[in-house]
Amino acid sequence: MPFTKGESGNEQGRPKGSTNKTTRLLREIISDFLDKNFEKIEQDFDKLSPKERVKAYCDLLQYGLPKLQATSLSITPGASNEPQLMIITDGKVISLKEKDRIEKTILATNESEADTKRENK
Repeated sequence: MPFTKGESGNEQGRPKGSTNKTTRLLREIISDFLDKNFEKIEQDFDKLSPKERVKAYCDLLQYGLPKLQATSLSITPGASNEPQLMIITDGKVISLKEKDRIEKTILATNESEADTKRENK
């Protein structure tokens, strides 16, 4: 009995992010090769000209670091989609509005204490 388009014989399917056997095997082979030949590769790397060494290093980085995706942010000033910027202070994340409110409270308290000291003199 053939499958209907859009339907699977295995409803749960393959787990997301799982690698197929060929990819896993190939990665193991490459990893073993690099482990066994590391000293030779390092010597060859040192023989490269500075320009070639930088290029080789940059080419290899993509295999050691995750690729970053480009992102964009579109903001209309005054619109409801304007993000509330956050700052971190003493391990807490607060909005800039909250930071301004705290600073005003501290300034007002300091001014009040200064006025009290002047009155007591």
